[in-house]
Amino acid sequence: MCYSSQIQAEFRKFEREYGASISMERFVELFWHQRRTGGWQRIPKALRMAFADAGTDAALVEEGNQEQANRFEAEIFQQRTRLAEAERALAVRPTKKAETDRRISTDKIARAQQNLADLRRPALTEQDYRLFPGYYAPVIIAQGGRRVVVPMRYQCRLPGWTEADERKRPGTYNARRDSLERAWRPLFGHRHGVAVITAFYEHVPRHKAERRALRPGEAEESVILAFHPRPPQDMLVACLWSVSPGEEDGQDLYSFAAITDEPPPEVAAAGHDRCIIPIRPGHLDAWLNPDASDLAAMQAILDDREPLYFDCKLAA
Repeated sequence: MCYSSQIQAEFRKFEREYGASISMERFVELFWHQRRTGGWQRIPKALRMAFADAGTDAALVEEGNQEQANRFEAEIFQQRTRLAEAERALAVRPTKKAETDRRISTDKIARAQQNLADLRRPALTEQDYRLFPGYYAPVIIAQGGRRVVVPMRYQCRLPGWTEADERKRPGTYNARRDSLERAWRPLFGHRHGVAVITAFYEHVPRHKAERRALRPGEAEESVILAFHPRPPQDMLVACLWSVSPGEEDGQDLYSFAAITDEPPPEVAAAGHDRCIIPIRPGHLDAWLNPDASDLAAMQAILDDREPLYFDCKLAA
């Protein structure tokens, strides 16, 4: 989850297996806000479809998808115009600018066409569950003595921070465990949550993923590995969360970070130096309702984590 993760998005499963009610009001607010501000793609497709399937406001998702499709189509038209102009210029006299315009416009057309196809594809694939920094995911928290699922941005804005502060510290989608009682002190012991994920992904050096040394003269190359628990299962990933009132065009910004720790041997052997912390289901209520005067108890929950083994493979 350091780089990205694969989320659990089925609303009914949150209610059935985790006894958590869905904060539909917050989901509706988020969807309207992302439509208005052009951030529709920051809501994973699987989460959008889960919201539509819940039956509260399926039209909201349909309209948002159409608006996004219109943006992709406009981009394709714009780049095709740019491509045609570049090709006309190259037919007269080759220039570096025209060659650059042709290359960039061709790439942008292909990307927009793929995005449009992905948007319209009816069946979900693994990529539709992917969560990246800046995207939104369902997070279980405690409110009013009950478990509630709230959509939150995967990049935490700490209490008192402004958007400018956040830009200076872009790595706050992860909270290192060895910093919980220092940098994360405003949230650790106060606002705990869990994100339900089924896999996480990370950039690692290729030679480390292949468990070998760099060859003479070989430049270091990065690859993306997918880490799946064996056997496949949902993981209750320990998180910290915050709410910044009225921070996004008047909307409250709910945001979170996943806590990471030293990796298990198989993750370290694959070349990654951090790992998420899946807590045991039996600790869920204690974790969601922390006692700030007993941080040792919270650390004990993080120590007594689910004993998982992770398979790793090159991400598709």
